[in-house]
Amino acid sequence: MKKSVILVLTAVLVLSSCSKPKGFLVGVYSKAKPETTPYGMVFIPRGSFNMGPNDQSITWSMQPKQKTVSIDAFWMDQTEITNGEYRQFVNWVRDSIALTFLSRMSEETEAAKYFTTVKIYGQEEEDTILNWKAKIPWTVKWKEGDNIAEEKYEAINQMYFNGQDRIEGRELNTRILNYSYEWVNYDQAALPINQFNPYTSSYHKNARVRIDSSFMRNGAIVDTIIVKPLRHRRDLVSSRIINIYPDTMCWIAEFTYSFNEPAMQNYFAHPSNGEYPVVGISWDQAHAFCHWRTQLYKSVPNLPRAQEYRLPTEAEWEYAARGGRNSAQYPWGGPYVRDARGCFMANFKPMRGNYTEDGYLIPCRTASFDPNDYGLFDMAGNVSEWTSTTYEATAHTFTLDMNPHYEYKSKSDDPEILRRKVIRGGSWKDIGAFLQCGYRDFEYQTKRRASIGFRCVRSYIGE
Repeated sequence: MKKSVILVLTAVLVLSSCSKPKGFLVGVYSKAKPETTPYGMVFIPRGSFNMGPNDQSITWSMQPKQKTVSIDAFWMDQTEITNGEYRQFVNWVRDSIALTFLSRMSEETEAAKYFTTVKIYGQEEEDTILNWKAKIPWTVKWKEGDNIAEEKYEAINQMYFNGQDRIEGRELNTRILNYSYEWVNYDQAALPINQFNPYTSSYHKNARVRIDSSFMRNGAIVDTIIVKPLRHRRDLVSSRIINIYPDTMCWIAEFTYSFNEPAMQNYFAHPSNGEYPVVGISWDQAHAFCHWRTQLYKSVPNLPRAQEYRLPTEAEWEYAARGGRNSAQYPWGGPYVRDARGCFMANFKPMRGNYTEDGYLIPCRTASFDPNDYGLFDMAGNVSEWTSTTYEATAHTFTLDMNPHYEYKSKSDDPEILRRKVIRGGSWKDIGAFLQCGYRDFEYQTKRRASIGFRCVRSYIGE
């Protein structure tokens, strides 16, 4: 019996050694798990389409001509980012600031509850990070003689308006809700002069980088540009600090001689509006949201590797809006804004002075109308949507026909004309022509409008 077991084991070893011949190129392969559908997203398959307007252009409108392009597969949010989803971002930033204030308490034992230490890869020292498991004492009371309670109260009280800024009750100070993040300037890393030379084990002596940097000065955000020699990979990293709270005043500032105070006070803040698309968001804020969403995904251990969340390119947006119908004038496929029953197919301004003919006055709940053939809701109307593409009227003449994209990463000292970003889809206050799949418009990336929102995409990994 013992001899037969030894013979079997020997045979297994011989066969296994035959499966990988020595001295030959066999490659290194690993079978990756198929990418699962991200929550709230739909899959957009790769394909080609005729990009540009299907309808005749208005005279002198400078609308681009059609161009056949190919797009790789990606995931796209089924609806625009809602108030409820953006509130998760706001609450995360709020809680991180509160934990930071609490971790600075003079009572070291109590302060230590709000941070923890982690090992830094490749280094001996440890890094200090916030302890997200700690409970934030939002309702702490001032107790005379209780040093810990007093310090907690003072830490939490910094989160609210005080002094001459306090108007009514205890209001969260939205001016301090700043999000700090970093990104790598791959466009500058790809410049020929900035290539790393393996023969000298260094960068070229004339290699330079021009990066963004933000810092706080007396409670104010200061954006600056740094031009410095490229000596290390870290030199390619830009940083940004941005206030992420939506501009609720856009409901008043954007519409003169109009009573919109209720929307200003309640559209974002009221709990019942969680399913409505978030508005009053600049392109920069949308970009920061995508970065936070990526880091939120990465913070959970053992999740499959995935691409980062980002804003869609203009080409990706139009390709997804058409829903696989190459000549579709609108996302629903037809050339009309009404269906066979005479009902409007989107939330927009159908008639002069008559906003409510489609059933809504301002933005409606997401997914209130039927989706297109890809399963995407509100690709026309409701709110216009930011894209990552920089607006250039003649971009169709020089962009590639594979994943076309034009992006200029404007710096803080650039003129306003270089800060224009393409918006798509039309909104609740636009006429029907703006809802067409091929129609493009622009807005400055720092502007926040009551008619502009956004949705995220994520590149697909695999075939």
